[in-house]
Amino acid sequence: MVSVITKHNRQRHIPLVEAMHADRKRIFVDWLKWDVPVVDGEYEVDQFDTEDAIYLAIADPDSGKHMGSVRLLPSTVPHLLSEVFPHLVDGEVPRAPDVWEITRMCTTPEIARSWTQVQVWRQLAVALVEFGLLYGIRQYTLITHMPFVPTLISAKWNCTPIGLPVPMDGVDVAALAVDVDPPTLARMRAAFGPKHPLLQIDDQALPLAA
Repeated sequence: MVSVITKHNRQRHIPLVEAMHADRKRIFVDWLKWDVPVVDGEYEVDQFDTEDAIYLAIADPDSGKHMGSVRLLPSTVPHLLSEVFPHLVDGEVPRAPDVWEITRMCTTPEIARSWTQVQVWRQLAVALVEFGLLYGIRQYTLITHMPFVPTLISAKWNCTPIGLPVPMDGVDVAALAVDVDPPTLARMRAAFGPKHPLLQIDDQALPLAA
């Protein structure tokens, strides 16, 4: 299952949230060498980890260990594309109540034996579409390295460039839009399963944005 973590229920998920930020530090700072803030030498937390941020996170059901996660922000508040990378967009950065941004998608470097990175990635991808359909999201935006685009397409997402790729640290980077619609969810469930919903939303998670 994929937990939905908001400002309203974050206290119930402190170990999972801390593990998420620790894995983000190991992946984005230690491995990819991103120049991003680190808190207490252990946690990657940036200016967009605000009360507006919503996280979808997977924990191993046996150990509770963080397996993977992603951060979501409404495009109507400051977010990575609008504040740091607007030059990646041809024209205006998409902003609307039904457009949200995906960032910081990651899987733990220490996947449990019962999981694979592909399995975690696919569950997060399906959960993102489920979340979007439940909460009136029409489109996601995201920033990605171009070599990762085939992985996005293999997830059955309908991706559209919203600007030309720009070289950054030796790799072309681009901004994409991802459509959220029932046919996308149907394609993903047919390809990967499971057929039942993956999102786990407790009562304290709501309201999502208030």
